Amino acid sequence: MGDNILLAGGGKMGTALLGGWLERGLNASDITVVDPIEQTVKAVAEGFGVIAVTDVSAIDENFAPMAIVLAVKPQAMDDAAQAYKGFAEGAVFLSIAAGKTIAYFESILGAQAAIVRAMPNTPAAISQGITAIVGNDHVDAKGMDEAEELLSAVGDVVRLEEESQIDAVTGVSGSGPAYVFHMIETMAAGGIAQGLSPELALKLATATVAGAGALAKSADEGPDQLRINVTSPNGTTQAALDVLMNEQDGFPVLLKRAVAAAADRSRELSNG
Repeated sequence: MGDNILLAGGGKMGTALLGGWLERGLNASDITVVDPIEQTVKAVAEGFGVIAVTDVSAIDENFAPMAIVLAVKPQAMDDAAQAYKGFAEGAVFLSIAAGKTIAYFESILGAQAAIVRAMPNTPAAISQGITAIVGNDHVDAKGMDEAEELLSAVGDVVRLEEESQIDAVTGVSGSGPAYVFHMIETMAAGGIAQGLSPELALKLATATVAGAGALAKSADEGPDQLRINVTSPNGTTQAALDVLMNEQDGFPVLLKRAVAAAADRSRELSNG
């Protein structure tokens, strides 16, 4: 990365990206952040050493970004996207707003605008996220590479073949962290029911999920084999898995329903 970046939004995701870019060697002088909240602008400028302003009109007229990262809430996107229309020529727009389609941005920025739609997830806040990206026909190979590099600052990046896959991605990884958080809650509740203190049960559940996730990510074996490795015939793990893997009301049917519900809702939001 070596060209100017314009970041719209100094919230949690915006600052996670900003921190990642700076850690990777992007010069603070190459980044301009726009956020309507004065307190946020001050905190970003002081905390990261970048130029930060409350309005697009305050940006130096000679500032020519190679990428504009739209990290604002979906409900604020109508006004935000319109404000950056003047940068449409020569820049790639990268949006991380859920439910906002490429067609939506084309209607605001122009049919010729280069637009990349991304679906990150919340572990990006600690650079452990995963983001799926897809671009319109006006994003060339270099533009996609730039988008991937920018987002890789907060975790892994995968490319989709078509935009419609975003909804399924939302169901698996976009909303997925909440499923895992709830699993931690329910595992802890199970421990409490077996006589553990709430503090100990939560510590055990949290560490177990975190460790198992790290093992699954680093191991050469797939999760199915990792499960088999830890399951002794007729042992304690097998007893639990007989419940969890039940085809009637266990994880297989439950998670399919959950992912489908999130994907369906994503489609509804995208369709207005």
